[in-house]
Amino acid sequence: MKCLNSFDYVSQAITISTNAWADAGHAVNQLYDLLYMMGRDDIAVGVGGEGGISDDGRIDPDVGGYFAIIEQELSTVGGCRYRQTIPQGSGGCLDINANYGVRREILPQGNRRYSPLQQPTTQQVMIDTISAGPTTVFLVGTHTNFALFLMRNPHLKKNVKHIYIMGGGVRSLNPTGCCPKNDASCMPRQCGDHGNMFTAYTKNPYAEFNIFGDPFAAYQVFHSGIPITLVPLDATNTIPITEPFFKAFEEQQSTYEAQYSFQSLKITRDTWFDDQFYTSFFLWDSFMSGVALSIMRNGQKPNGENDFAEMEVMNITVVTSNEPYGVHDGSNPFFYGRASPKFNLLKGGVHSGHVQTGLDDSFCSLKGSIKGKCQDGYTKEVQGPNSVAVLVAVKAKPNRNVKSPIDREFFDNFLEVLNRPEQTGLFNFTNQFHHYKEIMYKPDFKHQIRGKPVIFDMDMSPGDFVALLCLLKAPIEAIDLRGILVSGNGWANPATIDIIYDVLHMMGRDDIPVGLGNITALGAPDLGCEYVKAIPHGSGGSLDVDTLFGLARDMPRSPRRYTAEISVKYGAPRDTARPELRQPLAFEVWQHIREEFKPNDKITILTNGPLTNIANIILYDTKAKNFN
Repeated sequence: MKCLNSFDYVSQAITISTNAWADAGHAVNQLYDLLYMMGRDDIAVGVGGEGGISDDGRIDPDVGGYFAIIEQELSTVGGCRYRQTIPQGSGGCLDINANYGVRREILPQGNRRYSPLQQPTTQQVMIDTISAGPTTVFLVGTHTNFALFLMRNPHLKKNVKHIYIMGGGVRSLNPTGCCPKNDASCMPRQCGDHGNMFTAYTKNPYAEFNIFGDPFAAYQVFHSGIPITLVPLDATNTIPITEPFFKAFEEQQSTYEAQYSFQSLKITRDTWFDDQFYTSFFLWDSFMSGVALSIMRNGQKPNGENDFAEMEVMNITVVTSNEPYGVHDGSNPFFYGRASPKFNLLKGGVHSGHVQTGLDDSFCSLKGSIKGKCQDGYTKEVQGPNSVAVLVAVKAKPNRNVKSPIDREFFDNFLEVLNRPEQTGLFNFTNQFHHYKEIMYKPDFKHQIRGKPVIFDMDMSPGDFVALLCLLKAPIEAIDLRGILVSGNGWANPATIDIIYDVLHMMGRDDIPVGLGNITALGAPDLGCEYVKAIPHGSGGSLDVDTLFGLARDMPRSPRRYTAEISVKYGAPRDTARPELRQPLAFEVWQHIREEFKPNDKITILTNGPLTNIANIILYDTKAKNFN
């Protein structure tokens, strides 16, 4: 979410959605670095909070927004009814939290960082900003934070002059995955659907990620009575990232922020799941934000005219539950098992139907069809008292410059703005770290007696890092640490693997290989959320662990890092710029270490996390038991 005071185009505060694609700890530090790069350390950043919502609907002052409102309780421990649709591994949270590895490679490191128990919370930052005067709000993710603000601070609603929402799909016919014409053998994955939930279209082809992340919160925002402009899939579907645009972007990188943005786009293209990136209608929030900024810059004209998009006023609502309403089947905690509905909701009203419970919700299946029937998170066009008049961007305008190879007016403007010398990035990595060199510290143990060979399997909790330091401090004659296996389904987000690289670099042990293990529990689906829902999201939980309680920023920066770089050799459709940097997997590291030993040699495995990696080794390596 982004808050802007008045129409001065200067962002005054940013709050982070903690129940969507990115992990709060990794996201807040990356955001601080971006602001530092752009010389905007004055902008307040809010994240999380330890408050919750009581069973009777009382909202605590500093509610963290870690969960959709329907499942938010008093703690930061809970399920993931909606978030389970977001992949946890490559292409999902892992890559987003590391920005595919580009963040560590390019971004400078500012002085601000996540600080346990001192970090400004989301709710307090919003209260401070909006209390100061007329404010414009951008919502570019889930609506949980802002909805909770409105529900708890209705007296401040008068200070919010306009809301720009990026997401949803009203009349969109999302073409992602459509079959070529006259191809009878093709099975359409997602063709002509309103939403973009590629992980859940078999149950819900209507939802869009930003709205589906918390439909009830989106409903509160849409029905708040505050003027709204919506930039949905209707418009963004009409601006696919085409090859001519990619080439034009590649040739126009005169500012540091343009270089960073292009590298982010390039690694996304290089690691796309198939070789159809340019026809997969990859969408950027930049268009959504660009349209909103254009409206602010030009003023909102009575007829809704805009430089970049065709605009139309529509009557819409957000679908939060499925008909028939008033059926209590256990799926809707707002009503099920309660004498009175939570938040004084209306019995038999639009919120009282079946609420999608997950990817395998049988209620949402439609017999004889590969598409489901649930509509949670659908920005639906309706008439009547339950509708809201919203200004909607329906289509991107063509480029007025007919000689330009770029076919959309917005793209020309996007590249021009990103390359302006004004307000450009003030820092870059090499300028900030004058003495930094990509030196790998690899000690020579050829003439030393080496002790017991050990593999350390860890899930990157703070205790694991203390144990790792102890192992590295032990004499090589006593303990010979040969490799580290990382569990991606424990206390920390897998992107925290970067801290391991920094610890090894600090201790002069860049020779030790680090392998990334399973992202989910053994036998659990990649999009599942079993078991890990027991780990707190806030203080003392993943927020603190992923940042090593804020201490990770004090360590020297290793030349090694997690990266999405990959090669054709490992199944990618194309080689990336530096495929040799590819992150090794835990099983690969095990196999490499095993090949260095004779069949009767013994390897000690020290485990400080879930046993998933070890179980995989035993299951898939028949010779593994000989080394244990």
